[in-house]
Amino acid sequence: MHSSKSLPGRSPGRTLGLTLALVSAFAFGGSGTAAKPLIEAGLSPLHVVWLRVTGAAVVLLPLAYRHRAAVLRRPGLLIGFGLLAVAGVQACYFAAISRIPVGVALLIEYLGPPLLIGYVKFVQRKPISRGAAVGAAVAVAGLACVVEVWNGLGFDALGVLFALGAACCQVGYFVLADAGSQGDRPVDPIAVSAYGLLIGAVVLTAFTRPWEADWGLLGGNVVMDGHSLPALLPAAWMILVATVLAYLTGVIAVRHLSPPIAGVVANLEAVVATVLAWILLGEHLGLPQMAGGLLVLAGAFAAQASKPFTAPVTADNAAGPNTADAAGSVAVGATALGERLARAAEGPAAGDQVVGGREARDQVVGG
Repeated sequence: MHSSKSLPGRSPGRTLGLTLALVSAFAFGGSGTAAKPLIEAGLSPLHVVWLRVTGAAVVLLPLAYRHRAAVLRRPGLLIGFGLLAVAGVQACYFAAISRIPVGVALLIEYLGPPLLIGYVKFVQRKPISRGAAVGAAVAVAGLACVVEVWNGLGFDALGVLFALGAACCQVGYFVLADAGSQGDRPVDPIAVSAYGLLIGAVVLTAFTRPWEADWGLLGGNVVMDGHSLPALLPAAWMILVATVLAYLTGVIAVRHLSPPIAGVVANLEAVVATVLAWILLGEHLGLPQMAGGLLVLAGAFAAQASKPFTAPVTADNAAGPNTADAAGSVAVGATALGERLARAAEGPAAGDQVVGGREARDQVVGG
């Protein structure tokens, strides 16, 4: 049981979590705007991803060494975070923005919450509330407006598929960031970020063949909405702000807020990215795309923030609270999925600890 007296004690941590989540959303929001001029200058999307992730991994090497014990404590968690939350998200997103506008790609990526609800409903076969289902439906309807399905898909189909891939990997970002605090072998969020980026860099090096890129482009200039500027400027912003700062603050925020609540705040990333792309890249979205984007964000918010309901107490569930609702069941699904991914390479010992219940009881969450 958690009494109301404990709530004020968590207020400072919750305030810190919200602040860090906002910083992370704004930092992540500038990644596509910084990367696109480099892509248009001649670097492939995958090489830009490699530059971003590897540069951030090098910056965080001192922190990785300081938290080296995490490698033995939760190797599966670190590998999963590196593959999904770093390599998967970034590769799919950058491949998407090379074919479709930054704002459109990020709006599609934020279908992650409805996808998580679908996982809970159809894979875990847990009930969800009407509010969560409506929110997911609204988000999908917004996506239809964003990609202009009435025009036979107004944007490049492959770019849209890449953005959907980023949405799937984004789910892994939130649930694995939270899973690191669960179980009997918690991992410091700084270690999760540092080793996730390091593992992501190793994976991307194997697939992107960075030695084949023309890195001499970084010594010249790139064009951003008709204006010339040194290529190192957007590259440095992409590495230091949109990756190092974004990941560190984002993972710590999830620990203070839970995956669904952090996901609500992270929706602001789509707004930031769209506004920056409009101002700095001249990517103007039409009225249907803006309306659709608002629907995507509203639907994702509703899916995550819908109020929980509690099933009647029976002899079977009297021992503890029931979380069979959009908020509770999706939170449990998120942490359960995260723990399943995290222990994939750790063996049975990592599964001894039941996770997810505390967050589901303490937070009003949804996706």
